[in-house]
Amino acid sequence: MVAVAECGTHAIVAATLGPITEAEATLARDLFPGLGKGELLIADRGFAGLPLWRAASANGADLLWRVRANIVLPVRQELPDGSCLSEIVATEDHYRRRDPVTVRVVEYTLDDPARPAQAAPYRLITTILDHRKAPATELAALYCQRWEIETALDELKTHQPGAGQVLRSRSPDGVEQEVWGHLLVHYAIRSLMHTAATGQRPDPGEAVRIAPPYRAVSANKHHKRP
Repeated sequence: MVAVAECGTHAIVAATLGPITEAEATLARDLFPGLGKGELLIADRGFAGLPLWRAASANGADLLWRVRANIVLPVRQELPDGSCLSEIVATEDHYRRRDPVTVRVVEYTLDDPARPAQAAPYRLITTILDHRKAPATELAALYCQRWEIETALDELKTHQPGAGQVLRSRSPDGVEQEVWGHLLVHYAIRSLMHTAATGQRPDPGEAVRIAPPYRAVSANKHHKRP
């Protein structure tokens, strides 16, 4: 399963299923038509690549994706906030660099003595080319919100089904139906949590802490989506 979740609410707003032989990047293409202007899609390194980049931004959504630190991104223009404009090309066109797409690059490291393993550089690329609209420091801070989907999947796979319960169906069609059922229940729970949180705390993601009745089963909107 590949899914899109709102960072602020943990609501899984879109998902697609496929066999284990089908790559996540291939399945993700089914989700992109649902994205549009006013939305920001945050994704990890596994989705980087020009074809997916173009597909994900085709309807006007902005992107903020992490890429490998050793990928070649030529500096075309340095910007006042420390980011720069660069370009990405298809893998097979790495040397000729025909038909490039302009991106903005934000690179940083996490200075946390308690997490020395995180000292490796982070490199993000985004469709937001204007540094005044989204300064580099804000994008770097925002990227950590991508991990909210990991929490959402933990809620879905670990807490919601209950201890020891697994998918009961014995056929592919039955398994698929059961997965969609769990997704619908999770969406309903997060919707109720959002309602409970509204007016009490600014971040609906904190609803699990102020709505105890929902914790047993559980367990963005600036449209920040991992």
